Amino acid sequence: MDFFKLKQHKTDVKTEIVAGFTTFMAMLYIIPVNAYILSTTGMPYGALVTATIAMTIFATIVNGLWANTPIAMSVGMGLNAYFSFGLVKGMGIPWQNALGIVFVSGVLYILISITPVRKWLIETIPLDIKRAVSAGIGAFIALIALEQTKMIVASDATLVTLGNLKDGNVLLALFGLALAIFFTLKKYRGAFILSIFFTSVAAWSLGLAPLPKEFISLPASMAPIAFELHISSVFTLSIFPIVLIFLFTDLFDTLGTLAGVGMRAKLFEAEEGSKALQKTIEADAMATMVSGLAGVTSTTAFIESAAGVEEGGKTGLTAVTVGLLFLLPLFFLPLFEAIPSNAIYPVLIVIGIMMFSELQHIDYADEATKYATFFIVLGMPLTYSITNGLLLGALIYLFVNIVRGKTKEISAAMLILAIAGLLIFFLL
Repeated sequence: MDFFKLKQHKTDVKTEIVAGFTTFMAMLYIIPVNAYILSTTGMPYGALVTATIAMTIFATIVNGLWANTPIAMSVGMGLNAYFSFGLVKGMGIPWQNALGIVFVSGVLYILISITPVRKWLIETIPLDIKRAVSAGIGAFIALIALEQTKMIVASDATLVTLGNLKDGNVLLALFGLALAIFFTLKKYRGAFILSIFFTSVAAWSLGLAPLPKEFISLPASMAPIAFELHISSVFTLSIFPIVLIFLFTDLFDTLGTLAGVGMRAKLFEAEEGSKALQKTIEADAMATMVSGLAGVTSTTAFIESAAGVEEGGKTGLTAVTVGLLFLLPLFFLPLFEAIPSNAIYPVLIVIGIMMFSELQHIDYADEATKYATFFIVLGMPLTYSITNGLLLGALIYLFVNIVRGKTKEISAAMLILAIAGLLIFFLL
């Protein structure tokens, strides 16, 4: 395993495989969720399941082998909803044309990735802003998990409110959360896997989740959606802003994820870390372009990679493990579907807590950092977008420094992020 430089990264095969399995379990939800969202456009659900799995395998393994980082990649949440409800159902754009938009934005992404631009953006963002991004992603992960487990629910009066804690499925999630915290505090290896396993057993035993009726299923064909994109329709003035939205959103989603997860694992420090960062960016860009050909929306680095990082994953062997494990749902989907979501999401709450702890290191004496941190950390969960939180923070960071007459302290990267925020929020 010298290919992955395990000794140099102070890790071993067992740790990397455990980390890969943990990330796999944490992001397994993307298969049914993405397939459902995109199927609202009229695309066949079965083909979308296969395409989602195929792109996850491709993107994650390419990153593991090329960049040697533990970052898993899959079809990004957010853009898939914009694709379905904004473009196809909202604007009446055929899904074939919308896939063309995804492909063209991926080509532009590659052009950016082969230059130092994106790496430079991440490396020149102030350290405390990176810490705020990590905390914001933690809050975002926790919100997703709390919502999916029904621990919090929608409210017309207060937007959100406490869920019904007497409900059996909510109690199951609380049980899973207690196990995840317990195993973590006791520093058990594979703490998250243990909590998922025992929570699933409890769900099956109590009848809260059905056991699979069958164990093996053949994968559906991707033929109905693969290579069905229409590119010629993209090259019009009215479509160009949409291409930019896809490009910017994918770019800054991954920027935020890499900054946050990378901060926790110290992945991108020193000269070797800088090279790994650039290669991770290149892998993401390549996968984004291929996703349009495969029939799904843009891939991105997944925040759930933090689950594997917290289990000790440091190299591409973690990512390769994730990719290989995603072969299983192709043939054993009924078995994996039997794992209740409320056994998986409690792990994300604990991950959110761990990432949120980065706030303790921020220097709040700096006014610009203080205000930017507030908008980043609350902006990500409240707008349900890593991109929005990051860009809101950049805008307030720029504004505060201008008001205080400290324009020289504004790094070029923060200035570019603020300008991007102005374009995306007010012009595009």
